[in-house]
Amino acid sequence: MAGLHKSTFQNPVINWIDTRLPLFTLLQKEYAVFPTPKNFNYFWNFGALAMVNLVIMIASGIFLSMNYVANTSMAFDSVERIMRDVNFGWLLRYVHANGASMFFIVVYIHIFRGLYYGSYKKPRELLWMIGVAILLLMMATAFMGYVLPWGQMSYWGATVITNLFSAIPVVGDSIVTLLWGGFSVDNATLNRFFSLHYLLPFVIVGVVFLHVVALHITGSNNPLGIDVKSEQDTLPFHPYYTVKDSVGMCVYLMVFAALVFFAPNYLGHPDNYTPANPLVTPAHIVPEWYFLPFYAILRAVPSKLGGVILMFSSIAILFVLPWLDTSPVRSAAFRPIYRQLMFVLVAVLVLLGIAGGRPPEGIWVVIGRVCTAYYFLHFLVLLPLLGKIEKPLPLPESISTPVLPPGGGPLPTGAAAKPMEKM
Repeated sequence: MAGLHKSTFQNPVINWIDTRLPLFTLLQKEYAVFPTPKNFNYFWNFGALAMVNLVIMIASGIFLSMNYVANTSMAFDSVERIMRDVNFGWLLRYVHANGASMFFIVVYIHIFRGLYYGSYKKPRELLWMIGVAILLLMMATAFMGYVLPWGQMSYWGATVITNLFSAIPVVGDSIVTLLWGGFSVDNATLNRFFSLHYLLPFVIVGVVFLHVVALHITGSNNPLGIDVKSEQDTLPFHPYYTVKDSVGMCVYLMVFAALVFFAPNYLGHPDNYTPANPLVTPAHIVPEWYFLPFYAILRAVPSKLGGVILMFSSIAILFVLPWLDTSPVRSAAFRPIYRQLMFVLVAVLVLLGIAGGRPPEGIWVVIGRVCTAYYFLHFLVLLPLLGKIEKPLPLPESISTPVLPPGGGPLPTGAAAKPMEKM
């Protein structure tokens, strides 16, 4: 019939919908038979896990907002009411609070995979940059969400972080007043943060959609970091990687459940169970654990403006990473020096996290400054130089070479070859 899409689905209901709105054909093309490199390891699970975590956060957040009151005199009590009086409110709150930590764990591993295997290199530069934008949106959303319980750490964390913008010349004070909605962190601030905390996850969904579209245009990287050369190098996404992702999902949900049911407050701060009091300053103000490395960078220099510039530069530098790394080889599997430096970078970030959680005194100040210096040295000096002096190991001719049995012959005919015929 003229004007209708030709659908191949046998189910009459699905066929009727698909001829008029070919969503099922789109899903079949982009997910079921979408060709993916055959050598993915479990690091490639974390993108899907991040999407699932985002759905969990949005769903739990919507139900929590039905019982939350964005008012400085009632916010803390409304959270306590959710914990005590709302049916399964304790579960919703613990899932949402610990879901933020799980989200950052998953995303940080996802970023590590991109760095280790060179997923930011040509032609995936824009894909990488969209991913960094998602990280920034996540950080803004998480910071505003941390303020909502209106405990001591919420209030003072908001006060310290928003005050940082006052260091910006000329417009700094105006930005702080705009964020506060007045002349101090108060009811207007809480309302603004609640509104933005509710809105930004849906913005993240839109940017994630762009991230996935960019991925499907350029195709996925793989552990070898070499381009797909033939159909023999790929497998259809379903059922091979849907099954593999399901295994990762089970492990992820078990860890998530263990955190929620056995250690729900382990990653939180005890001061946040005390109502906010503008007249009592906590002995040590710290953000959530996933911000601690950036907090250590912020405190690495005595200048307030210098600290702010360094902190934002630590994220901004990731946007230009595809052009800082001058090596033609993507994967660290074939770059022995780069591989060692990647583990050094991870150790430096862990040390920055520990230093950020400690009072800025004694040895922790020195550690924070040394690690901050190395962080920027890694991206601005070592990576550009390494591309010129490092001698990579020989690359295989194709993905199939290290995957196939010894001898490199063709795949056996039969069940293993059938999925390739559908492509």
